[in-house]
Amino acid sequence: MKIYKERVKRWHDKRIKKKEFTLGDKVLLFNSRVKLFGHGKLRSKCEGPFKVINSSTHGAITLQNDEGTLFNVNGQCLKLFLEPNKELEEIDMIHFYLPMEN
Repeated sequence: MKIYKERVKRWHDKRIKKKEFTLGDKVLLFNSRVKLFGHGKLRSKCEGPFKVINSSTHGAITLQNDEGTLFNVNGQCLKLFLEPNKELEEIDMIHFYLPMEN
């Protein structure tokens, strides 16, 4: 039984992805307590974005919200927030609907 547990632990530990956040990154916080039944099906389980203030070696991340409140969370509950691109180029839709020739 001991050999089995060691093997399963090695298998699990190999598949853990390290998440590294740097000072000033914007992140989304996964909220596992969201009850989706009363709030609609398409509601996101992530909150944020929050700003990363400090990152420790053991995985605790210090975040700051828009009001300036600081709080610590587990780094595994975070994912990087990618800001939408403000410079959208205009696409000519006529090129997509041209009939194909045989």
